[in-house]
Amino acid sequence: MATAILYPGVNQFEATSDNIDLVNTLGGEKPDAPDIYQQSEFDKEKDTTTFRQFEDACDRVKSLYAQQHTLQTVAYNMKARDDFYSKTRAEMTVWEALEKLDTFVDECDPDTQESQLTHLLQTAEALRQDGKPRWMQLVGLIHDLGKLLFFYGANGQWDVVGDTFPVGCAFDEKIIFGTKSFKNNEDYNNEVYKTKLGIYSKGCGLDNVMLSWGHDEYLYHVVKDQSTIPAEGLAMIRYHSFYPWHREGAYNEFMNEKDVAMLKAVRAFNPYDLYSKSEAPPDAQSLKPYYSKLIDEYFPNPVVRW
Repeated sequence: MATAILYPGVNQFEATSDNIDLVNTLGGEKPDAPDIYQQSEFDKEKDTTTFRQFEDACDRVKSLYAQQHTLQTVAYNMKARDDFYSKTRAEMTVWEALEKLDTFVDECDPDTQESQLTHLLQTAEALRQDGKPRWMQLVGLIHDLGKLLFFYGANGQWDVVGDTFPVGCAFDEKIIFGTKSFKNNEDYNNEVYKTKLGIYSKGCGLDNVMLSWGHDEYLYHVVKDQSTIPAEGLAMIRYHSFYPWHREGAYNEFMNEKDVAMLKAVRAFNPYDLYSKSEAPPDAQSLKPYYSKLIDEYFPNPVVRW
């Protein structure tokens, strides 16, 4: 049976993550805090069937996914993580990062062409409207801030946006556009990588699985050591684009007990990310005082290394 590997730029930096997650959880909301798992209320009047209609998406969206599925390889992912930890990174406040992202439009999102700042504020405001915990509102505000990667060493949008999936094991049919979309990926016919478990082992835990590099993974690595966001919030950040797992039920063979709890949290967050998109952009400047205070509560150092 294959065993989980210690791949460069990932596991050596994950050695203390469980302890950090435990401290963050213990330092989180009080027992009588708002329930993160209570069904969302803000979207009850929306027709949710109109979202994520990729088969009807424009050629631009399909082309981006074809490129992503070809180029997201094990070798690329190992290099991306090594570059992240070895290269000098930009430094700015979270709000400055939000303003910088205001110029970015996600080319693979079939549901909106609004800037990312608009989407993030809409997500955070939907969570706030439903009375979710303050840390969860913050996660809504920053969950896509990893798209800053586009400005700092990305090769385009294919290694920044889009649904995520594991590399180093067989590509699952439940990934958007299916396994045929990966036929030009150099790992597709690799004798080890094309097996169900690949380089991993059953029950190894998703902490030990290398997900395709992009804004989710990037932001997770940025904030896990620079914020006091609890473990559930870190999972929402890392896995919110991992639709094959949290929506389609793929890759459950890698899950451990922690992942069972984190899956519940990610599913609780998903409606706010997906269904808060609308044609009414929030006023960033009027909301800045509230969210600036929220940022300060969970980022001990106001200047973050991106």
